[in-house]
Amino acid sequence: MNNDFTFTIKHSLFDENYNPSENTRITTNFANLARGENRQQNLRNTLKMIDNRFNNLAYWDNPQGDRYSVELDIISVEMHIAGTAFPAIEILKTNIIDKKTNERIEGIVGNNFSSYVRDYDFSVLLLEHNKHRTEFTIPENFGDLHGNIFKHFVNSAEYKAQFKKPPVICLSVSNKNAYQQTGNQHPVLGIEYQQHGTSLTEHYFSKMGLKVRYFMPKNSVAPLAFFFTGDLLSDYSDLELIGTISTMETFQKIYRPEIYNANSAAGLHYQPNLSQQDHSLTKIVYDREERSRLAIEQGKFTEEHFIKPYKHILEQWSADYAL
Repeated sequence: MNNDFTFTIKHSLFDENYNPSENTRITTNFANLARGENRQQNLRNTLKMIDNRFNNLAYWDNPQGDRYSVELDIISVEMHIAGTAFPAIEILKTNIIDKKTNERIEGIVGNNFSSYVRDYDFSVLLLEHNKHRTEFTIPENFGDLHGNIFKHFVNSAEYKAQFKKPPVICLSVSNKNAYQQTGNQHPVLGIEYQQHGTSLTEHYFSKMGLKVRYFMPKNSVAPLAFFFTGDLLSDYSDLELIGTISTMETFQKIYRPEIYNANSAAGLHYQPNLSQQDHSLTKIVYDREERSRLAIEQGKFTEEHFIKPYKHILEQWSADYAL
């Protein structure tokens, strides 16, 4: 039955001329920046921030700090089920342009991660489950279907035909948890942190077959969460890792400036705080409220057009997949 679900992978360039299509699924992570009267300046500034950060980290043989540029592809994945296509996953692919050698270096796929089914799980299912409860609990089998879809995609012929390495997803740390330095330091990823306890996000991503490590790169002010399979430190080159860091740290400075554009860096013990006022804002306009609202809308869309119509097929497929 696993072979019944196939995927179509579509690429669109994220550059200063990017216009979101009507059926794109990104919970506004990219689309929000590409709307309104400041859209082109937003995109231009974002891409410049990414390039500057990349060159800051890839400083060797780069005396002017302008050797590299990062290209971003938005990878939109449709899942085919019962003769119809549903927008399952959206991720980012980095490519690195070495202007000294005129070489185009393939970067990491993953980076940002968006999913309609995750929107359903967190913005519909989880909220409904806890609506009248006095104590927060997680529904039985929470994340199983989504995790199996993701693993099926990464193991699919369609994925392997286009991408050489497994994905790395890079997210913000949880503002509900505390973190502590481990004493380990990587030349690119930076200072490693360990989370106290586990988060719901970590639990959810484990269903996708992903482990997590937390690192704060040089000149950063807060650790990033890296979700991966295999060995994060040896499976990817320095330039591949820098591509992910520069891209996702830039987005986090825009989306969560209280944490990633704070005016002081995380210390030995770190507690992220979204109410922290001692931070700087980028010149890039971003509507955080719209992002939250669209997550609920897209979660309900998923329930109506995917979860309910194909409930029995999905449940049977997911149960068989786990065997």
